[in-house]
Amino acid sequence: MALFHVNGLVASTLATLFTGGTLVVPPKFNPLSFWSTVREHRVTWYSAVPTIHQVVLSRTKTGARPSGAEHLRFIRSCSAALAPQTMADIEERFGVPILEAYGMTEAAHQMASNPLPPGARKAGSVGRGTSVEIAILDEAGDQLPPGKVGEVSIKGANVFGGYEGNAEANAESFSKGWFRTGDQGYLDDEGYLMLVGRLKELINRGGEKISPREIDETLLTHPAVAEAVCFGVADRVYGEAVAAAVVLKGAATEKDLIAHCRSALSDFKCPTKIYIIDSIPRTATGKIQRRSVAAAIAKTD
Repeated sequence: MALFHVNGLVASTLATLFTGGTLVVPPKFNPLSFWSTVREHRVTWYSAVPTIHQVVLSRTKTGARPSGAEHLRFIRSCSAALAPQTMADIEERFGVPILEAYGMTEAAHQMASNPLPPGARKAGSVGRGTSVEIAILDEAGDQLPPGKVGEVSIKGANVFGGYEGNAEANAESFSKGWFRTGDQGYLDDEGYLMLVGRLKELINRGGEKISPREIDETLLTHPAVAEAVCFGVADRVYGEAVAAAVVLKGAATEKDLIAHCRSALSDFKCPTKIYIIDSIPRTATGKIQRRSVAAAIAKTD
């Protein structure tokens, strides 16, 4: 994790030092030396974004646990959504639980996390609140019951007081004492938070609001797909249409992938165009920005 980013700085570095642990800091992430580093230092856990997890996973063979993985107690994932299929593959391959967590700079990082065993960790969930209260608010700022989708909002001692010199952003971001994260999600009956996507990334197809994350996860269940990102594109009839970009690890055509989506999704959610590309553009911290991907592909289309 980049140490200029709150995940690497707080969750990995400061949390380890605060609890008396030892930190191993390679000059940069190198998938070729990753497991030798784990073996040499007897690493007991690591934190990464899903991009790194996928790279590490792609360099191991099914049924062959990497040497060094026996030292691990758990693996942590944060900063972007972890697909349930990736979670299942990592746990099967490395033999340890992977804990998906949720954080942001405005909360001094972690806000929710799945627990270690014997606590229940849920695929597709970022777990329960950790040192913050979590609520789902509607547009008016009222709390929604479990199962209802709205804006994920938080309050707690570690939540910042507001953006300096930006009264407009503060008016939009705070509601009745809650900080509105800009993420869309819902709480289940046990208080586990399920993220649906960023409110600004929802695709509006003729009035139907579509979460791109659901389509990402559907594409990732296809055995030939290594990476997938869905986004909206301009459409003359519907305003926006659903498109996606994928990186393959096996043989598949655009027609195959669209048929796969149709077998699992409602018709209006299925991509009408799927781009097969060599790599997906990411930020310096490994995040995918859907609008940037859409813009990059539009230039080459």
